[in-house]
Amino acid sequence: MKILKIQALRGPNIWSVQRKKLIQMRLDLEEMEQYPTNKIDGFRERIEAMFPTMIEHRCSEGVRGGFFSRIERGTWMGHVIEHIALEIQTLAGMETGFGRTRETKTPGVYNVVFSYTEENVGLFAAESSVAIAEALIKGTEYDLEGDIKKMREIRERVRLGPSTGSIVEEAVARDIPWIRLGTNSLVQLGYGVNQMRFQATITQKTSSIAVDIACNKEETKRMLDNASIPVASGSICVDEEDLENTIKKIGYPIVIKPLDGNHGKGASINVVTWEDAKAGLEYAKKYSRRVIVEKFITGFDFRVLIIDNKLVAAAKRVPAHIVGNGKNTIQELIDITNQDPRRGYGHENVLTEIDVDRDTLDLLEKLNYTVDSIPKKDEIVYLKSTANLSTGGTSVDVTDMMHPENVFLCERISRVIGLDICGVDIMAENLTQPLKENGGCILEVNAAPGFRMHLAPSEGLPRNVASPVIDMLYPPGKPSRIPIIAVTGTNGKTTTTRLLAHIVKNNGYKVGFTTSDGIYIQNHMLEKGDTTGPVSAEYILKDPTVEFAVLETARGGILRSGLGFSRCDIAVITNIQEDHLGLSDIHTLEDLARVKSTVVKSVKKDGWAILNAEDEQCVKIGEELSCNVAYFSMDEENPLIKKLCKEGKIVCVYENGFITVKKGEWKIRIERATHVPLTLGGKAKFMIANALAATLASYLWGFKTEDISQSLQTFIPSAAHTPGRMNIFEFKKFKVMIDFAHNPAGYRGVEDYLSSVEATKKIGIIAGVGDRRDEDIKECAKIAGRMFDHIIIRQEKHLRGRTEEEIINLILEGIGESGRSVSHEIITKEVEAIKHAINIAEEGTFITALSDVVTNAIEIVQEYLDKESEQGVM
Repeated sequence: MKILKIQALRGPNIWSVQRKKLIQMRLDLEEMEQYPTNKIDGFRERIEAMFPTMIEHRCSEGVRGGFFSRIERGTWMGHVIEHIALEIQTLAGMETGFGRTRETKTPGVYNVVFSYTEENVGLFAAESSVAIAEALIKGTEYDLEGDIKKMREIRERVRLGPSTGSIVEEAVARDIPWIRLGTNSLVQLGYGVNQMRFQATITQKTSSIAVDIACNKEETKRMLDNASIPVASGSICVDEEDLENTIKKIGYPIVIKPLDGNHGKGASINVVTWEDAKAGLEYAKKYSRRVIVEKFITGFDFRVLIIDNKLVAAAKRVPAHIVGNGKNTIQELIDITNQDPRRGYGHENVLTEIDVDRDTLDLLEKLNYTVDSIPKKDEIVYLKSTANLSTGGTSVDVTDMMHPENVFLCERISRVIGLDICGVDIMAENLTQPLKENGGCILEVNAAPGFRMHLAPSEGLPRNVASPVIDMLYPPGKPSRIPIIAVTGTNGKTTTTRLLAHIVKNNGYKVGFTTSDGIYIQNHMLEKGDTTGPVSAEYILKDPTVEFAVLETARGGILRSGLGFSRCDIAVITNIQEDHLGLSDIHTLEDLARVKSTVVKSVKKDGWAILNAEDEQCVKIGEELSCNVAYFSMDEENPLIKKLCKEGKIVCVYENGFITVKKGEWKIRIERATHVPLTLGGKAKFMIANALAATLASYLWGFKTEDISQSLQTFIPSAAHTPGRMNIFEFKKFKVMIDFAHNPAGYRGVEDYLSSVEATKKIGIIAGVGDRRDEDIKECAKIAGRMFDHIIIRQEKHLRGRTEEEIINLILEGIGESGRSVSHEIITKEVEAIKHAINIAEEGTFITALSDVVTNAIEIVQEYLDKESEQGVM
């Protein structure tokens, strides 16, 4: 078997609009296409032995053990690999259950699709599942545990931490979108101007001054002391002389810890001898040049969490420890403790596995123990000097036990330091009494405190501490999203997108839009190129200045990685015509419609899908949608339009020369088509159709008819505004038009326009693109033969596996089928072809360059026009 391609889908996609995180693997079964599972001796027994938990896979049978039944009866290896990929993720602690396996038009080649929780793990699972299947087929040994361990390691390396993850989960529960910014824990909630960023538990509302204070333990202690808040006595040391002076002042026992430390690193507690004090100083200096030395306060370690100056949780933290039984060694007891299913690698579970480090050995040494010692029955042996969960500690929720005086004290501390999310560490016998009565004190104040101990304590009630964070970032009434209009289709996408962006901008919004020629914000091009995929959409949604997004969405990006947004308010399909067929398993118009429908299926329930009533595939899609649907048509008498009008529905039509919105039988004439520059005086029918689509979307969004009318009149087509969309350059004696038409439907649109153009001679410059079907190349050439008197065939770019001669022959064949006697010549380079056309142009000639690289063509023609202008001035 051979993996041909693996890709990660990250948004609504052709397999599922709801399940956004999918791996799609294109797999060639090769000789295994002839061997379903029932023809492989012992396969059922081997897979069941390796994966006994697959008994829970119901598969299409819908019953427990259904998948094993399928294997018994015979199923193909692609299907088996799908199930293996899902199961190994589950065994690695990432439960996920959606999968699909579909054969392509190529015999033996399958698309194996399965869900993932972490993308890198999903990609690894794709390759691993194939290797496992091959081992099962051959009956050879396979290190499954090694793969599972590797997947866990990948997950720990790439996934969001428990605190960040909990905030994201709470945001998702509230329908707030999120984007991970990079590979660390920096996250954006919301879109555009409504975004809020956070990293771990630092938010964009967190004061940098407050963080600096909290990170400086000496400054924190001074401020708290000045505010009459109890703190441990002590001072900062940089050498042994400072250490000695401090000990003389406060006496033993002491705590030594790095001034800039975190997670308990470099700390030594309950130090009672000078030798241990010196060793503790050296240990702490590994983490910070300056070291804090304080009086060791007896009692329990408590962490109190304050969010937005309100106490939300409190936990008693217990350092990692074992309890002796008089039989096992300390190391054996650690191993037994680590078998607790709640303990895991890193942050994967509620608790972390206990490891033996210098801190552990130092504590054991003070007890005259080693890891091979056998403690007495019921003896508690502490293995860490601090109670951090990341070092194996446990937590007990004590939120409801806190004395009101201590609640007041902690909330006051958060204001004194100035932190929006604040962790206060307290040492005290308990929190049920005021600290001033039981002698407790504040050890330190933490910026970016961890949430894990509160989210899933070892004992007591879990606290949803992420909820008040979202309450703070998005109080009631504050939106998290911005309006999104997505535009797709075969032809007219870019023009419709640009027109919509123009209408939105004219209505006072800061608009960001993506097109096949670049990313724009307020008409400023920020990125050049074909930007119609999910990365470009995300670019707009990440921009903090954008108030409204209009996103051109092409088939390539959808197939490659899904949509770049979770849902949109309005989606437009301009039309679905034959283009790019035969690529990426898209062979028919129905296949193409399935891809385009992803966009309208992502419309929110009360949003609108705008569809072309004259397009058969659009109408079929409209019947499947659960959102609101509205149609546009160039024909007021279209049967579907008439039916919808009788039902009182809203449509947009071209009638009596007007772009008109109809509500039932009432007509709202927006503007006369001849007054809309985009339509070239009403002659470019497909431009009128684009205007209808944009008008209907704008109207349904809620823009006023007079504002839409004004925008239609002020949207001037030009090489700068709409590059490659019927850009006409007027020379003194002839005209040149450049258009991006590259498929039969586009060519027919140009043909319709040219039929109304008066010219002594019509010259066309055309080319074939290598990744089109033979019939598409020939059909374009046939249309060219009908509309031009002389054709210049050029072929420079986009051969895509074909030879230049092969494409030119197809073009000549198509011209021959046009039914007209048309002269032609071949000039392979586009630059030379355009120059030649201009040089041979006579008075009244109309040159049309149908270019797939519009920028080059525009620059060449503009250069000639500028020269003519200069000569005229001279």
